[in-house]
Amino acid sequence: MQILKNELRNTYLERYPIQHFFSFDITPYIHVCRFEKGEFIFHEHSYPEYIYYMVEGKAKLYVTHKNGKVSLIDFLTSPCFMGEIELLNEENYSKGIQTVTNTICLAISIRECKEKLLSDSVFLRMLCVFLSKKATSITAKYTQNQAYPLENRLASFMLISSDNAIYKEKHTEISEYLGVSYRHLLYVLAEFTEAGIIQKTTKGYLILNEEKLQNLALEIN
Repeated sequence: MQILKNELRNTYLERYPIQHFFSFDITPYIHVCRFEKGEFIFHEHSYPEYIYYMVEGKAKLYVTHKNGKVSLIDFLTSPCFMGEIELLNEENYSKGIQTVTNTICLAISIRECKEKLLSDSVFLRMLCVFLSKKATSITAKYTQNQAYPLENRLASFMLISSDNAIYKEKHTEISEYLGVSYRHLLYVLAEFTEAGIIQKTTKGYLILNEEKLQNLALEIN
């Protein structure tokens, strides 16, 4: 994590103002942080020092089970908060969050202003709305897994998770996340390849026809 200072910090604070989320001046408590692709924002079982507001980039939220199996819980895209649950419950340790692209976050020090945050009705009201939208989104994803073919859901997921037109998520994690068999996932990837939508490379799958993926994704979005 790199903390940006001076002009770069001011540039991002002007570009992504969040003062309206708070009743007190939050600016002195904000650090602007840059995470490189593949860097961890939260390690599993840690208690975060910051609540983050991701303004640029993508990340994945996951959990590692006792048997060593890794499950993808959600794909996070900006703008969104991270660490809000841990802020509300100090005994609740973090799931893992790892960036998928280079990412910019506004980081608010929990140590410096936790009591202010937890007594701020404006912030807590906003947080309630954010958490309700997150819960609704998770429910929608579950119903989509039941209602739509894998072609549509995979197209949507590839658009969300790709970086510079490259998709390279692990098949085992994604088949579980989308609620399909590993074999079925490979079959649809092969169909996309044969149709000229994607191309397999050493870096992952290169998206050749983003418009086609968008048309497939629009059926469920």
